[in-house]
Amino acid sequence: MQSGLLLEHTFRLFKQVLGWTAPKIRDPAAADRWTWLIITVYAQLRLARPLAADLRLPWERPAPPGRLTPARVRRGFRNIRAALPRPASAPKPGKPGPGRPPGSKNRRPAPRYDVGKTFIRERTLQAKRERAG
Repeated sequence: MQSGLLLEHTFRLFKQVLGWTAPKIRDPAAADRWTWLIITVYAQLRLARPLAADLRLPWERPAPPGRLTPARVRRGFRNIRAALPRPASAPKPGKPGPGRPPGSKNRRPAPRYDVGKTFIRERTLQAKRERAG
């Protein structure tokens, strides 16, 4: 009976807190990947239990650090991440990005227009002259 209740709470956590059923996925393989991703997140929350502080809501009872629920660990995850050592920064690209190489001519120049003038303006000015004349 106890394990059935725990399983119900786990599925409720997956659906409500971790967003298991939130995306509308079209491909069954993508749905499987999403499920495994949610399971991985849950495992991370379980493993981060000893590191998390109990950031409880006013109506919740205090809990010892080793007995925090995954939702409470998730609440304190921001503080855990700030305390962890930083990994190396992302490597800089070794080659230039796509685009026109320097020194080569631009074969398709962008169209340029005079500021404040449009094609419609000439027609409207002619119409005004015809009405006045």
